[in-house]
Amino acid sequence: MAPMEADGELPTATLQRKQAIYKSKDEGFLLGAPTYKGQQYSQLYFARLHELRELLRSLAKKWKPHLSVQNILGLEEGKDCIIIGTLYKQMKLKPSVLDEYSKERSSVPLVKPHNFMHPDDHLILEDERGRVKLAGNALPASEFVTGVVVALHGKEISDGTFLVEDVLEAGLPAQTKLPLEPREDKYVVFVSGLSMGSSLSNPLQYQLLVDHLTGHLGGGNEQSMASQIVRVVITGNSVELQQGLLAGQALGPKDQNKLYEPIKELDLMLTQLASSVPVDIMPGASDPANFSLPQQPLHRFLFSGASSFNTFLSCTNPHSFVLDDILFLGTSGQNIDDLEKYSDAKDKLEFLERTLRWRHLAPTAPDTLGCYPFTDGDPFVIDGCPHVYFVGNQSRYESRILKGSEGQVVRLICIPRFCETGVAVLLNLRDLECYPLQIVCNIS
Repeated sequence: MAPMEADGELPTATLQRKQAIYKSKDEGFLLGAPTYKGQQYSQLYFARLHELRELLRSLAKKWKPHLSVQNILGLEEGKDCIIIGTLYKQMKLKPSVLDEYSKERSSVPLVKPHNFMHPDDHLILEDERGRVKLAGNALPASEFVTGVVVALHGKEISDGTFLVEDVLEAGLPAQTKLPLEPREDKYVVFVSGLSMGSSLSNPLQYQLLVDHLTGHLGGGNEQSMASQIVRVVITGNSVELQQGLLAGQALGPKDQNKLYEPIKELDLMLTQLASSVPVDIMPGASDPANFSLPQQPLHRFLFSGASSFNTFLSCTNPHSFVLDDILFLGTSGQNIDDLEKYSDAKDKLEFLERTLRWRHLAPTAPDTLGCYPFTDGDPFVIDGCPHVYFVGNQSRYESRILKGSEGQVVRLICIPRFCETGVAVLLNLRDLECYPLQIVCNIS
């Protein structure tokens, strides 16, 4: 990396950027050459159920050792047992593509357009053989969504429903222990929602961010801090293309230039960053990438300048990597935003906690969140507990520590949209402490 000189100091007082050992763990999210041969999404649900059911069976032996595990068709009225299956949430206000062709509009108004919950919503449990409606207060419909695999203790009652008395979730997976020896200060910077090309984009604010991260802004203290940044992770929605130009018709040279302008601005920013610090960029909902999860890496040809540096890496969404033995896992926000539409929580971090407890990154896929129709397994099942779990493109910065029952410690981070807040997030690898970094740019 290029050395940085502190303002007002002799050239001999240069700072070398610290290094960290990096390993990408995105192989499970790479599709290679995707092929569609008529596969159905039911195969994805079966794969998810098969993988998590074996885990829940082993946990149920310790949870309720006196009870047997039954399949749904084997239920007997009044007999306590455990059933394992995939939840389906019956929702009155859930949007349906068929509604677009309905002759009569729905008479039920949406009180919250961003959330489709209704007091009449209820849960159903399914396995390969059958389904049963769930009753009782032990499993609140407001906290669960379609696609979650759980084990339920209860009994079938006279009306044919299953009265739930207790719930067993998969829980946090095992976590690799961090080395005990003392660590030095090293920082990872998360930036999300740059939205270059949008009405909120501020080129001066972007440049100030780049100058701060590369050590070209501020005095000796600021440059010393910048030299400790070992990686920058850009978590989706980096550009906002003009949708009016994407109407399917052929574009003239003028419109082509207008469409490509935000990408050129992004490439210029990435080139400056990659010349000084390693950079990961993830695709997001507004970026020129495939819509369905897992989103594949943005093509390197989009970034003619940044791609010439071996410090620049285009990654998948979700994105997983190891940095100095610390496991990172994160998304550009689609999975958490979708959970917010179909369930309720006190804050966004609670949604992150639930996905870890359910051991699934995107339980609502493919029901309400687009994803590839996998047949051999479900790549969104979380096999190893991350030390850092981040999600981009949120309305505000939030962070806290989640502790598991087996000693797991996870730093949860909601990364705000930079174009709206001017906030990036710094994470210290030494102790997993997290700090917001605000770039204020007021021109009066």
